[in-house]
Amino acid sequence: MGELAPTVKKHVDPAAPLPMRMMAAKALVPLAPSDMLTALFLLTSDADEKVRSTAVESASKLPDRILSSALRDEELPPPVLGWFLDRFASQDVYAEMLILNPATPDDAVARAASHCSVRTAEIIGQNQLRLLRQEDIVRQLCRNTALRGALIDGVCDFGVRSGLILAEVPQMRAARIRVFGPEAAEAPPDPGPTADEIIAEYAELADENAPPMEEGKRMTLAQRIMKMSIAEKIKLATKGNKEARSYLLRDSNKLVSVAVIRSPKITDGEILAVANNRAAQDDVLRVVYNKREWLKMYPVKLALTKNPKVPLPVAVKFLAQLRESEVKELTKNKNVPSGVQLQARKMLDKKNAPKKEQK
Repeated sequence: MGELAPTVKKHVDPAAPLPMRMMAAKALVPLAPSDMLTALFLLTSDADEKVRSTAVESASKLPDRILSSALRDEELPPPVLGWFLDRFASQDVYAEMLILNPATPDDAVARAASHCSVRTAEIIGQNQLRLLRQEDIVRQLCRNTALRGALIDGVCDFGVRSGLILAEVPQMRAARIRVFGPEAAEAPPDPGPTADEIIAEYAELADENAPPMEEGKRMTLAQRIMKMSIAEKIKLATKGNKEARSYLLRDSNKLVSVAVIRSPKITDGEILAVANNRAAQDDVLRVVYNKREWLKMYPVKLALTKNPKVPLPVAVKFLAQLRESEVKELTKNKNVPSGVQLQARKMLDKKNAPKKEQK
């Protein structure tokens, strides 16, 4: 769960007085929306049965102003988001917020897919990265009796083209026939190596602390990765180590490269390298500059300001948060976008204007 805010911690601590925990379970403690959801989630595991049941009841009755803010928060712990999706899967407005939140766990989305409405299922089906990263989402959508054929056919056709097999799912079998012909009913032609097979062949890919591969082995790995389906590359991006991610980050398919940047194993050093990469894909950079946690790292913010692939309005927003010494350096740096240079000069001129007037 990470570090809890002090105000949350003192109300959910098992050692806290029962009245204090009950007050939080009734949602009577003044907390920020995201902290409120975190507190209620934690109190559903309280030792006192009345506190647990009260927290569950309060969570179901939270006002829209709290839910609409918190359920979109990507910094909210995934277990909290998953717990709320389990409860709001039938409420389209809140289910949509949770499913569109990248921090919501894939397994919670899969559970919702089995019984959600058509509207929610359409949103789930549009998130191609989730579908390939967690194939059980496709399986559960196919089991949802409320969904019409066209929606399921579209999801399954995409899955088949991307390398998903799911041999036990009839709708996927039908999709293979549509996409590849009757001879592919049981399995697609030459699906390529799986992520698990690649990791078995190159055991060091499962070890984040493994030393860099020697050149010959690196070449054969690159060749093997080229033969993988999109779905299996995405799984490797999630399971593999930094060396695997470095290959996949350069993949031409944006779903694969975005899967890398969203990997739970991604390191701060890799994020900084992406922020500095002038050839990084737009979709990958968008994930970086929209993640508040990463923007707390000053070098990342500085690198994004200098990167010409970052939209000017975004770069200018970061420019205003830089030290004056860095802003001065940007005005002289020929590798910085002209729009950023111009804005940097304006900032310095504005700051120095009063001093000139006094002289």
